[in-house]
Amino acid sequence: MPYHWSFGFLWHYEVLFVRGVEITLAYTVGTIFLGLLIGLAVGIGRLSTSWLVNTPLIAFIELFRCTPLLVQIVWFYYALPVILGVQISATLAATLVLSLYTGVFYAEIFRAGIVSIEAGQWDAARALGLGRWTMMRRVILPQAIRRMVPPFMNQSITQLKNTSLVSTIAVPDLLYQGQLITANTYRPLEVYTTVAIIYFILLFPTTLLAQAYERRLLHR
Repeated sequence: MPYHWSFGFLWHYEVLFVRGVEITLAYTVGTIFLGLLIGLAVGIGRLSTSWLVNTPLIAFIELFRCTPLLVQIVWFYYALPVILGVQISATLAATLVLSLYTGVFYAEIFRAGIVSIEAGQWDAARALGLGRWTMMRRVILPQAIRRMVPPFMNQSITQLKNTSLVSTIAVPDLLYQGQLITANTYRPLEVYTTVAIIYFILLFPTTLLAQAYERRLLHR
């Protein structure tokens, strides 16, 4: 018996979809901002020649890069409170994990962008008598950031999709709202198709902007 598609009933759940989009975007923007701060600190720390600094930073990066994000979210929400003896809300756990997870990827982008700057630029800055942090802020980072923007944008686009995993700990993002609507209507095909379309509408324009910016950089 053929399945009869019907999307009309979804208009009754418009508020839930809107609320889900708002929360998804809030987590995306908030964790990207925090991730950039974490990434900058860790990325610059990775430039240290001291193994005492580098070893724990490498371990931190690989710990988050080499374990699934879903496992991290579940572990932070259920296991970390047991270890710390402090209750952690779903909001805090989701924000913490998403920020740390994207932060380690940003850290490697920062590090790669900084070390890609030609040795002559470093030598010229030192010849001017600039201190390490002044040199980094005024000479190295402005040049490196231009090279970092494309991978930053790609990672940020991925971050929006990553937020869908917070639904596993009942954070009311777009996917979680879809789950609630499905439980109420028993129409998963229409609901998840709509959720997928909304994600596409949110992501596709950003992808086009990232591609346009990359083409612009190539022609400079």
